[in-house]
Amino acid sequence: MAKKNLTEVPLDARTIKIGKRLKELRLKKVYDSAEKFAYDHDLPRVSYDLQERGKRNMTLASLYRILDIHKISLGDFFKGL
Repeated sequence: MAKKNLTEVPLDARTIKIGKRLKELRLKKVYDSAEKFAYDHDLPRVSYDLQERGKRNMTLASLYRILDIHKISLGDFFKGL
């Protein structure tokens, strides 16, 4: 029996959209690397990368922290998603 990777979630269209939005915001801050962005903002690098790629669910606390970094509201983040 194959060992299940517990760090990744099955791909879900909504999770992927959230990840794409995270990436869009990161690129607006002129970071070409998710790892560098996470490092500079004291975020868990592996988790942030997986979240951005839509492969890991995030807690609201994590989302709020990222929104604070970008200085945007929850409403603005989800607008258009």
